[in-house]
Amino acid sequence: MATEKQDILTITKNYLQAIEEGKTADELAVYYSESVEQVEYPNLLIPNGAKRNLNDLKEASLRGKKVLISQIYDIQKYYVVGDTVILETIWTAKIALTIGKTPSGGQIKAYFAQFIEFEDGKIVRQRTYDCFEPF
Repeated sequence: MATEKQDILTITKNYLQAIEEGKTADELAVYYSESVEQVEYPNLLIPNGAKRNLNDLKEASLRGKKVLISQIYDIQKYYVVGDTVILETIWTAKIALTIGKTPSGGQIKAYFAQFIEFEDGKIVRQRTYDCFEPF
């Protein structure tokens, strides 16, 4: 059991690192189950929230590449409970276009709580609660 917990934690960290490295679409799809569901709860960037399947995630990663110059996931705390990795993360991004009062080339920051559920080493469900600093 300890090995399985370490495995999904390692997969989660590798997944976030791949996002930081600018990987998109099929490069990120290797982390997801075909039946993946991602829920992003309402926040300043996505006021109505979003629910995404695998194709939506691929498309969103490509759109994100046009909006973000870089991004960093600074994991503050993590917990592994059964098949779920729970993260408390500070996300910082350098943006490619003006968002709110933050100009192109500026930085935005958010505090995430993420719940990433696994089956057979693949992400099947991801829920993200984002709390953005004003931008």
